[in-house]
Amino acid sequence: MDINPFDVLKNMKGIQENMKRMQEILPTITATGSSGAGMVEVTINGKFQVLDVHIDADIVDPKDVQTLQVLVSSAFNDASAKIQQKIQSEGLRYASSFGQA
Repeated sequence: MDINPFDVLKNMKGIQENMKRMQEILPTITATGSSGAGMVEVTINGKFQVLDVHIDADIVDPKDVQTLQVLVSSAFNDASAKIQQKIQSEGLRYASSFGQA
């Protein structure tokens, strides 16, 4: 099946509208991952931002739990931002090479 580039251009507005709707929905989608039989849980949204980190006080010094949760959350969000930046950079690179074809 061949893709007609003119059909893609005709549908560009619809594609852009769908992308905009997805960007609005992503923050509302959430999932929680766990390890150690629930001793560590991380909840993120569809934009790969950490919403919550829970570390069971039984596996670390209780006075360090809150600090550790903040540090894990910050590290994950930093890594997520870097991945999103790389994806955007790659996408722009492919888009610019597509325009030069």
